[in-house]
Amino acid sequence: MFPGCYADPITLDAVTVSAENDYPGQRLGLPREGRGSIARPGRRIAALLIDVASAGLIGFAFFSSPDPVTGVPFANPIATNLIFFAVQILFIPLLGGSPGHRLMGMRLELASGGWVGFWRPIVRTVLLALIIPAVVWDADQRGLHDKAVGTVLVRS
Repeated sequence: MFPGCYADPITLDAVTVSAENDYPGQRLGLPREGRGSIARPGRRIAALLIDVASAGLIGFAFFSSPDPVTGVPFANPIATNLIFFAVQILFIPLLGGSPGHRLMGMRLELASGGWVGFWRPIVRTVLLALIIPAVVWDADQRGLHDKAVGTVLVRS
């Protein structure tokens, strides 16, 4: 029906992959591995689990109430989320990362280097709460929540 469209075979010879980004963080001028390199997904997920679990434990200890049907106590989810947000917003500018980040050997800094300031952790935490920006990554393994505020999570 359309013979001109299929006359030549499709090849990928003309497609070249730039060596500009051989490893995550190369475009940002970060080392391949070791101190100052991009924190890999395993560390990031473990740090998030530490932060969520600690917020849950604090929420359970101070803001628990019994389930009306079963009588089993549970942590108030709103209080637990507020604790998580407060920990992120307070610890990132003060310690360079959340308790989970620091325990897993990471710190949050500007992509250009330096201190993140006070407003970036607030915006980053709000975007982290939306979940989608945190699971969409670029070639440097930076989530959209980090790209939006110009930060990068590196190994310390």
